[in-house]
Amino acid sequence: MSESMQSMALTVPQSGSIEAYMQSAYSIPVLSAEREHELATRLYSQDDLQAAQELIMSHLRFVIHIAKSYSGYGLPQADLIQEGNVGLMKAVKRFNPEVGVRLVSFAVHWIKAEIHEYVLKNWRIVKVATTKAQRKLFFNLRKNKKRLGWFSNEEVNTVAETLGVSTKDVMEMESRMSSQDQAFELSSDDDDNASASGSFSPAQYLEDKQSDLAVSVEESNWEQHANQKLSSALITLDERSQDIVRTRWLEDNKATLQELADKYQVSAERIRQLEKNALNKLKGAMSL
Repeated sequence: MSESMQSMALTVPQSGSIEAYMQSAYSIPVLSAEREHELATRLYSQDDLQAAQELIMSHLRFVIHIAKSYSGYGLPQADLIQEGNVGLMKAVKRFNPEVGVRLVSFAVHWIKAEIHEYVLKNWRIVKVATTKAQRKLFFNLRKNKKRLGWFSNEEVNTVAETLGVSTKDVMEMESRMSSQDQAFELSSDDDDNASASGSFSPAQYLEDKQSDLAVSVEESNWEQHANQKLSSALITLDERSQDIVRTRWLEDNKATLQELADKYQVSAERIRQLEKNALNKLKGAMSL
C-alpha cells in the first residue's frame, strides 16, 4: 500500500470531529458485488493501487460498525477505528477475488484481530488486574497457561478460593488470556511472508451463510437515519400533535383515543383527525 493511501485510510481524528469522520465514511457508497470483484481483480493481478484505495474507502463504514462493538472497554473510539483500519488494509492486500466470498466476509477477521490486539495491550491488565489478588491471579494463570485448558467448575472454585478472588474474576481472566491466541484468525507468518507464501488460516475465508455484515450495517444505518429524520419531522408539529403521535405510536404504553380525548377535552373523533393529519405531515417531511 502506498503511503498516501495509508494516510487516507488511517487518519482518524482524535477529537470531537470523529463524528464528522464517521459521517464521511458512511457517505461513501457500498460497492456492488460486480464492482468489488472488478477492483479486487485489478489489485490482485495488476497491483492496481487505485483499485485498492477504492476498496478500502468503501469499507471504512464496516470498520466503524465493528469498532463500536468494543466501546465497552472504555478505550478511545478513534483508536479502535484506526486499529480496525489497519486490519482492513491487511485484508485488502491479501484478498483473492477468485475464492468466491465478499471482501467484508474476509476482512472482518483481520479487522477484529487488530482491534483484539489493541484491546488486550491497552485494557486487560489495567482494567482487570487492579487489586493485589487480581494481579496474583493474572500472573499465576499466565505462568501456567501452557498447561491449562478451559477450567472446569471445580478448578475455577479451587483457584478462586486459593487466590482470594471471585469465580467471576477467574473465568473472566482466563477467557481474556485465552483470547490472546489468534491462530484461528491470523496467519502464523508475518504480514509480508503470509502474502508471499499463500499461508492463510481457515477463518480468513470463512463465510457466515447466516449473516451478512454488509446487510446488517446498511440496516443499522437506515434505522439510525430514519430515526433522525423522524425526530426532525416531529419538531415541525405543534405540541399537541407531537404528544398524540408519541403517545399513540412511539411509547411502550400506548394511549387510547379516549384517554387523549379526556386529556385535551375534545372528542375521540377529533383526536383521530389530529392523529391522521400529524401522520400525513410526518410522512411528507420524511420523504423529502
